[in-house]
Amino acid sequence: MAALRGARNPHAHKCIPVSCAPRALPCIPPIEFLDALKNLVSETIEPMNEVLSPPLPTTRKPAPRVGFVSLGCPKALTDSELILTQLSAEGYETSKTFEGADLVIVNTCGFIDDAIKESLDTIGEALAANGRVIVTGCLGAKAGEGGGNLVRQMHPSVLAVTGPHATQEVMDAVHLHLPKPHDPFVDLVPNSFGIAGIKLTPRHYAYLKISEGCNHRCTFCIIPSMRGDLVSRPIGDVLGDARALFEGGVKELLVISQDTSAYGVDVKYRTGFWDGKPIKTRMLDLVQALGDIAEPFGAWVRLHYVYPYPSVDDILPLMATGKVLPYLDVPLQHSHPDVLKRMKRPASGEKNLERIARWREICPEIVIRSTFIAGFPGETETEFEHLLDFMREAKIDRAGCFAYSAVEGATANHIPGMLPIELREERRARFMAVAESASNQKLQKRIGATMQVLVDSAPALGRKGGTGRSYADAPEIDGVVKLLPPEKLSKTMKVGEFTKARIVGTQGHDLIAVPI
Repeated sequence: MAALRGARNPHAHKCIPVSCAPRALPCIPPIEFLDALKNLVSETIEPMNEVLSPPLPTTRKPAPRVGFVSLGCPKALTDSELILTQLSAEGYETSKTFEGADLVIVNTCGFIDDAIKESLDTIGEALAANGRVIVTGCLGAKAGEGGGNLVRQMHPSVLAVTGPHATQEVMDAVHLHLPKPHDPFVDLVPNSFGIAGIKLTPRHYAYLKISEGCNHRCTFCIIPSMRGDLVSRPIGDVLGDARALFEGGVKELLVISQDTSAYGVDVKYRTGFWDGKPIKTRMLDLVQALGDIAEPFGAWVRLHYVYPYPSVDDILPLMATGKVLPYLDVPLQHSHPDVLKRMKRPASGEKNLERIARWREICPEIVIRSTFIAGFPGETETEFEHLLDFMREAKIDRAGCFAYSAVEGATANHIPGMLPIELREERRARFMAVAESASNQKLQKRIGATMQVLVDSAPALGRKGGTGRSYADAPEIDGVVKLLPPEKLSKTMKVGEFTKARIVGTQGHDLIAVPI
């Protein structure tokens, strides 16, 4: 992790009274007037030079150093970026190791059992190596036995514990245990994107969080209990961050939230302002504006966590015309109406096939990614077979599946018919076999096509090949495009730039291509 250093001069000028009484100037020619003015300024300012500009010290006290670990989803990552931006703005530096830090911050995940274990283990490692640890994130809001805080029960020696999206609470804890070196000036933060702050992703792509929290109460999910109800960011702030990111070199903007489709619901789609013009706090208006901002930079806009509401249909023409990427990350979770009812999902399973077909009519190039749960409490074999039939008909391009995990605090745990873990895992494997078959068929159809690829890796300027992603591939969760060495010796590639590539084969979830 690169060190962060504040740039503000810590030697503040003293408030020194200066006489404001006017001094008369004689009537003299212009050239002589300039000389007289110089003398006047010199007479006024020179006596104070020593007071106003004290010599800088030859040594400076080292800035306090903070170790940082970010766990969990992209929404947690954006929380980490906010905290790191504030730390850097206030002059803190980051440490690459626990041992080299004055204290450590761990941003945790608390959604499923494996994530909870990873978070608790990481806190333990930080305590063992450093001893001074502040915990934030979703696990920090999770209750343990008897209603107490789980983190404090498991690791009572931590300095402080906060929930997610709590930048100020984290900074208050840091100030208490490691006083800040100077006041914040965000525009002086090095390695940042101006008002958009520091990003933990590679410099050519970034996540843009448009809201916090969720109004849904899905029975398998505990996110609302940790992150609260939906709170949409002001649309002017969102668009300001987007422009700062594009101006800083970002070529792919990934829009995230708990429920992107619901953006603005909490504020009744009130009118905000951007560049002096009114604009509604609404998904359609936001996506249109993001596409407009991205266009002169030749950048991509990718939408994640889009619930399949009818209003999403309005976004499809923007995808068909290239305003934003023809890619939708839609968390469907299941297909059978009875399972969706037990899940308390906001969308109807019967209509999803029709909706997907309509999307493909409007935008034939659209790629649909989704996640599903196998082995939900009470799921019968018939209901599961319904899900498999749905996958065969829907032909979801990119699908992931989780075997149901009995997350502590989820109301689904009390639904009758909890399935044995072995059966849940067996159904997950059966689901993935069907999903991968559909995905492979889609990939095979791309052989022979020429696609635009955003380069993620290019050793030796790409002369040895590299890796990248097409519009169909979100970072970390989808496949990649494996780039072979170019056929032309003059062809080079750079990370963060686009290249055209001809698809020549497939390998698992990935495409193989030759740069052209």
